[in-house]
Amino acid sequence: MHSLDSFFESIQLPVMPEVAHALIRTLNDDNASVMEVRNIIAQDPVLSAQLLRLANSAHFGLPRGVGTLDEAIAMVGMAQVRSLSLCTCISAALPTLPGLNRTAFWQSNMACAGYAQWLASKLGMDAQQAWLTGMMLRLGELLIGQADPELLREIEKLPHQPGVRWERETRLTGFTEGQITAELARRWNFPMQIVQALQRSSDPLTEQAFSRLGSVVHLASLLADMPYSGPDMIDALPQEVMDSFQVDVQWMRDDFPPAESFVDLAIA
Repeated sequence: MHSLDSFFESIQLPVMPEVAHALIRTLNDDNASVMEVRNIIAQDPVLSAQLLRLANSAHFGLPRGVGTLDEAIAMVGMAQVRSLSLCTCISAALPTLPGLNRTAFWQSNMACAGYAQWLASKLGMDAQQAWLTGMMLRLGELLIGQADPELLREIEKLPHQPGVRWERETRLTGFTEGQITAELARRWNFPMQIVQALQRSSDPLTEQAFSRLGSVVHLASLLADMPYSGPDMIDALPQEVMDSFQVDVQWMRDDFPPAESFVDLAIA
């Protein structure tokens, strides 16, 4: 593929509902209020019902059930509610592809999002922005599969070691999933910080402008793809990316969460 423009000419661009576009506009507005986000979500009864189902799922473990959007926002938080709503809209807009294990795909996305949120919160970054960026990272792979199902099968073949998927995507298409997702996010008018992080997610230290969020998502994706779980996973992370944060490795070991704690298929 010669360019991202030619790639996007070869696929049908997923159509996002107006509710999703309105939520994306609030991501670009530092003054967006809880009431504004609540009123946007309330315009879509199906999305509202899905959000309430998510808020009452085991993922949040709330002390009591919630029955209204106002309660969901009060219990879960506006940033999380907005991110969950966007994730639900994106999932509905993207195609289901033959040859892709949808359950495993979304489990991987949720693990990446969870690790990104965990790292970002420790580093004093916007944890919900990191969660949403991590959840979106692999969407580009779905677009590759839409353009050419054979390429998707080649990308998804075993073994699946951390980072190998990026290498296969680059070899077969010229682009990584993150670069393709970044262009999709740009066309959907996501904040530039998210677009840049997705662009640099596979190799965050080689770009001219360093992206902290891109580095967080890079590490989170590697953790999500590792075939084992536990603090020893930290030893397999690229030291140069770790050094760029000066993160406390001992804290990471002591506070390391299992991938299973992030996974709730009610979100997919």
